[in-house]
Amino acid sequence: MFQNLSDRLQAVFSRLTGRGKLSESDVDEAMREVRLALLEADVNFKVVKEFVARVRERAIGIDVMQSLTPGQMVVKIVLEELTALMGGNEVRLALSGRMPNIIMLVGLQGSGKTTATAKLANVLRKQGKRPLLVACDVYRPAAIDQLEALGKELDIPVYRGEGTDAVAIAKAGVKDAIDRLRDVVIIDTAGRLHVDEEMMDEAARIKAAVRPEQVLMVIDAMTGQDAVNAATAFSERVDFDGVIISKMDGDARGGAALSVRAVTGKPVLFASMGEKLDALEPFRPDGMARRILGMGDVVSLIEKAQDAFDESTSVEAEERMRAGTLTLDDFLGQLRQIKKMGSIKDIMAMLPGANKLPKDAQIDEGALVRTEAIIQSMTMRERVKPSVINGSRRERIATGAGVTVYDVNQMLKQFAQAQKMVKQLQSSQGKRKGKNRGFPGMPGMGSPF
Repeated sequence: MFQNLSDRLQAVFSRLTGRGKLSESDVDEAMREVRLALLEADVNFKVVKEFVARVRERAIGIDVMQSLTPGQMVVKIVLEELTALMGGNEVRLALSGRMPNIIMLVGLQGSGKTTATAKLANVLRKQGKRPLLVACDVYRPAAIDQLEALGKELDIPVYRGEGTDAVAIAKAGVKDAIDRLRDVVIIDTAGRLHVDEEMMDEAARIKAAVRPEQVLMVIDAMTGQDAVNAATAFSERVDFDGVIISKMDGDARGGAALSVRAVTGKPVLFASMGEKLDALEPFRPDGMARRILGMGDVVSLIEKAQDAFDESTSVEAEERMRAGTLTLDDFLGQLRQIKKMGSIKDIMAMLPGANKLPKDAQIDEGALVRTEAIIQSMTMRERVKPSVINGSRRERIATGAGVTVYDVNQMLKQFAQAQKMVKQLQSSQGKRKGKNRGFPGMPGMGSPF
């Protein structure tokens, strides 16, 4: 996501921050490179022109030119303007007290609308809602079956109706939700390969029939400026309320995310960061701007951790750590919760300073999988007391896990280091009477590894 744009902008600003003083010509040169980087990211030309003009105007101001760190001041200005470009403040999905609340999803065929419907339902269910999915895409082959399969995976009911009248199906779906005491209805509408009058008319008729609280448009980040053009057409005819950007993880440019708010005036509410059904994240302009500039997105990382970690499991592990009885089962439980947060690469991208890692640095995504396999190949006694694992046991464990003895040795070494760290923490925190005795780490982890 944003990889090409991020690399270009970071290269520009690394040269600026390395200078003790900036001239107007230095700023102009940097702005030319920023303009090219944004255009290559498929950002709308008018948006680029206005963005660069605003940054330049602020960057040649007296506060920057006379600053002791002018390069860092320019980076700060770009961060603020990027944030403003994408909407400034985070906009949450607004639901009313109506029963049920109705959300209607629109968009072109292939934009990921059906999958986004299921992902949104998953998000709302985590918030305590009881959603029902309504399948109104009666034209695309297997669209209804796809939604039913996704609903089954999430254990969320799907209303498919009868016939090919999408408006009638939508109305019947709302009635079904009332009968089932479901408090949210999410309607998956039909799309086309391009904007046409028939699709617009059907979407407008469904909207008029069910009067949804929110109409959300799903746009494909990988289609760049074309996605923004489609959003503009929908805005003029259907008047949607917000945007879900799909396939953000598959787009290295990010032009759609940077353009859609400025062009349509509609806020981006969610961004899909992966194929899994829990990969829909709230869109935070500030966090997204920080990711682009290589500053990380700690707020999103904290929320991911809070969603992933099971509090009761973490509390039990912390109690055992306090007692000095940390086991490999505890270690495994913490690693499994880390896996729920996503890939190691995605987690690292949210950490400040991750952009300073070498470009050719190898991230071993299989490390957690191997560790899990190794621990599962151990007996209960070996998990509780790793000191009994001698050479022959290591060979047996390696064979059972499908790894090498070296991998087993490395995992046991990591666990020993974690135990040592826990003892050091116990020793240091034991001296802090009356103070918080919690363990550092991600929220909810309750452990330092």
